[in-house]
Amino acid sequence: MEAPLYPEFPPDPSTPPGGQPAFWVGPRHLAGDDGRLYDAVADTLVGLGWTSLTIVRGRHEPDDAPEDRQVLRSTVLHISPDALRWAQWSLADEPFHLGDLPIAWQISARADTSSPLAQWSAYFTPDVPGEAVADFLLALDARDQPAMPLAGPELVLDAVAAHGWLRDIDQPQVAATDPTFTSHMSLGEVPPLIQDADPRALITETDEAGLAGWQAWAEPALGAPYLWAVSFGSSVPHDLVAAFAASLSSTAPVLRRVLPEATRERLLRAPAI
Repeated sequence: MEAPLYPEFPPDPSTPPGGQPAFWVGPRHLAGDDGRLYDAVADTLVGLGWTSLTIVRGRHEPDDAPEDRQVLRSTVLHISPDALRWAQWSLADEPFHLGDLPIAWQISARADTSSPLAQWSAYFTPDVPGEAVADFLLALDARDQPAMPLAGPELVLDAVAAHGWLRDIDQPQVAATDPTFTSHMSLGEVPPLIQDADPRALITETDEAGLAGWQAWAEPALGAPYLWAVSFGSSVPHDLVAAFAASLSSTAPVLRRVLPEATRERLLRAPAI
């Protein structure tokens, strides 16, 4: 168990009028999303000039009052000005699961507007730190060609190693973990249903290894449910994954009001006064 940053302050000061107390928290990869994963990412996209669309699916009779209408599913879609990249908030849209956690954000990109299909997609569950998803999107938005690879996988491991993460002893070229062995980055076979435009994904035999993509997850205790999970399709450029990895492993504290129960006692925290 790690001690608070400032032991002279009680770990749980009384809630001030108007809301929960705020803390500066670390490490970031165990700090959760503060219950604001949609807002943190959507605010970033608004700042980048992306357009947001809300798609509501449901049914109603012509004479139904608004409150009686049955909304089956709803999705919020954010699209970049060049229409080459988009981010979909799918938590309310019956998403599929990753590591037994529902997908919250799906971020995709394509090489040009002549094809409606994504070249690659990345998936983020709740409690992924919003700062890391936002930094991934900032790197994606800054790219002229969002689907073109520009660097090798070593860039991802260098990003986390710079912040003290340890390379896996058995697989030092493809995997790393934080010093507490709680959070992990690994280049390996992507889970089922992860979308990718690489045609090899369609012809892999059942007894063959599938395409490799970056996976990340936090497991608070051995065998315990994951705190969060992330999956990058095999065609996601490594430099974009590295932007996410660098932010995830950053030693800079983050502001939080809601701390994950699973990692609450492992967090360093100081009241944000």
